[in-house]
Amino acid sequence: MTDRYPDTRLLIDNQWVDAASGKTLDVLNPATGQPIGKVACASTVDLDRALAAAQRGFETWRKTSAHERSAVMRRAAVLLRERADTIARLLTQEQGKPLAEAKGEVLAGATIIEWFADEALRVYGRIVPSRNLAAQQLVLKEPVGPVAAFTPWNFPINQVVRKLSAALATGCSFLVKAPEETPASPAALLAAFVDAGIPAGVVGLVFGHPAEISSYLIPHPVIRKVTFTGSTPVGKELAALAGRHMKRVTMELGGHAPVIVADDADVALAVKAAGGAKFRNAGQVCISPTRFLVHRSLKDAFAEALVKHAQGLKVGDGLAEGTTMGPLANDRRLAAMAQVVADARRKGATVAAGGERVGQAGNFFAPTVLTDVPLEADVFNNEPFGPVAAIRPFDTLDEAIAEANRLPYGLAAYAFTRSIKNAHQLAQQVEAGMLWINQPAAPSAEMPFGGIKDSGYGSEGGPEALEAYLVTKSVSILAV
Repeated sequence: MTDRYPDTRLLIDNQWVDAASGKTLDVLNPATGQPIGKVACASTVDLDRALAAAQRGFETWRKTSAHERSAVMRRAAVLLRERADTIARLLTQEQGKPLAEAKGEVLAGATIIEWFADEALRVYGRIVPSRNLAAQQLVLKEPVGPVAAFTPWNFPINQVVRKLSAALATGCSFLVKAPEETPASPAALLAAFVDAGIPAGVVGLVFGHPAEISSYLIPHPVIRKVTFTGSTPVGKELAALAGRHMKRVTMELGGHAPVIVADDADVALAVKAAGGAKFRNAGQVCISPTRFLVHRSLKDAFAEALVKHAQGLKVGDGLAEGTTMGPLANDRRLAAMAQVVADARRKGATVAAGGERVGQAGNFFAPTVLTDVPLEADVFNNEPFGPVAAIRPFDTLDEAIAEANRLPYGLAAYAFTRSIKNAHQLAQQVEAGMLWINQPAAPSAEMPFGGIKDSGYGSEGGPEALEAYLVTKSVSILAV
């Protein structure tokens, strides 16, 4: 197996093409900081071609039976599985996560495609009894139209595949602006659909300057639905732009997930589950646990165990044997982590583990645990998006829930307790789109995935995900 990293081109009308201008951008390996390839940089000329293809693709795909759409999706899932090892190596080279995590992401993508392929067969309308017996009343579900998707670099396969699968299952065409930092793995994902026989124009892929592409695609009359995963500030700007043009929108935005460890929690389970989730993908996960609220009676034991967990991780190149945590995505994240730690230390927190860069080459930062973190510290107010866990004690569950709900974020939350009473209170009162109790994050295709408040709206999982790609038509037929 070769580690050669390919240059990535645009996908327009089922053809892999260079940008019309010939312009490219460098792709860097975050483990070395060195260029490993190039990605085509689209201009409006390329976007116009991609939009025209998406419109033609939609007219074909919407008239394709649900059974055939499902069959094409299933063939693509088979190809994705067959190519998982190769794609995972590309993903690790461009994104940095350990190879096992990368392969897990690819295989999970295949599972998501298959689940939505089945859901394609269950997009039902309904018949409504009429007050006039001579009339028949129908409620029809139809695809909304061509979709523009914008996805981030932290999960180059996962963040595309959730949007792509729901769109294709409902009969929409799909044009994605994937991340320039990690272009080869989403290209490989879409190649599986092309090779599976999807009609020309149904899927498209472009790269370029994010602000230029979003400001062109979102207002364009061809696009009828916008879906974005990324930061809250950018999401708000894109949602406002879409709103000005009456485009339907799904937003999966930033989080700052609380972890509530109740006084009756299993500390070993909490550390294993939340610790594993915290340092997965070097903490660059929108649902990563970040604010650890631990009952005062367990604080010392929990902190000691989490420090031991963090210090037991092997930081290194994701392709190297035994690596359990890879680099941060870029040098900007390194600077951000250093600033987060310095701010917490300055305001009275203790750095119990990590807190500094590892080595001088690549974007490596040590798994970090901060204890006795004051509420005014930046890490307790803004998402760190890196391998930093901040611990703060609480005395009552009500106090912990109030702190969990204090911020405007509401994406994911975690809790650990042996009490059914506590679990019910947490389920009812924690303000989050997703809550996992006594387990790490376990998102699955069949469960809703999304947030509330400043963490966005809409779902990218479960039957709810399909609704965002469907329009409802009311039809009444009178016999004459």
